[in-house]
Amino acid sequence: MISGARTPLPVDLTGLRVAITAGANGIGKVMADSYAACGASVFVSDIDAAALAGCGHAGMVADAGDLTAIEAFMDAALAHHNGLDVLVNNAGIAGPTKRVEDVTPEELDATLRIDLAAMFHTARRAVPALRAAGGGSIVNLSSAAGRFGFNLRSPYSAAKWGVIGFTKTLAIELGPDGIRVNAILPGLVDGPRIRSVLAAKAKAAGISENEQTDMAVRTTSLRCFVTQQDIANMALYLCSPFGATISGQSMAVDGDMQVLM
Repeated sequence: MISGARTPLPVDLTGLRVAITAGANGIGKVMADSYAACGASVFVSDIDAAALAGCGHAGMVADAGDLTAIEAFMDAALAHHNGLDVLVNNAGIAGPTKRVEDVTPEELDATLRIDLAAMFHTARRAVPALRAAGGGSIVNLSSAAGRFGFNLRSPYSAAKWGVIGFTKTLAIELGPDGIRVNAILPGLVDGPRIRSVLAAKAKAAGISENEQTDMAVRTTSLRCFVTQQDIANMALYLCSPFGATISGQSMAVDGDMQVLM
């Protein structure tokens, strides 16, 4: 259900200075590895100290839900790079799976703080450095939940729709400075997380995991999952010379998903 092997997009990003939140695990780690493979210098944050220690990239432990930690990360990234060319806002959490009346204020606050407000705070600190560099790129990770309704996931979906509005507004505001701002909207990204979700759905529905998986991929025109590398390649493209005139866009990388189940 995934066609062909994926490798980093072969673009030359030598000298590019990149900061990535949540860059020691999952999609963030693949993005960090991919930027580095293309010649960029990478500095990452992550809440997981063990993963950070073993990720192979410079960085620091930072909780995206903690403003003090976010600001410390940005200070460290700017000092490490002596400036900045690319900010990738990747950090996020799933939030609660509940009816809206059962979501607690604390759950809502945590989801919006990490999935949306953290992007505002990193961008706020990054923009002066990007201006000083003569331009650059900001990539915000949204989700298919940022263009579809997502039953029982109102905090997460609200945050991811918010990312789209934030991205478009920043693109308008920062375009005159040569700073491009785009969002990536992953769909069904293959890996342990989606497999466990599908297994739980299958159990609840009383069907096999294969049946549940088939139902999921049928929501996409290409009948496939996407890979973490697919997401990373879009980020590479947007920050490369090939993406020089792309800004304010919400780029779905999801096999042409038609509905979010």
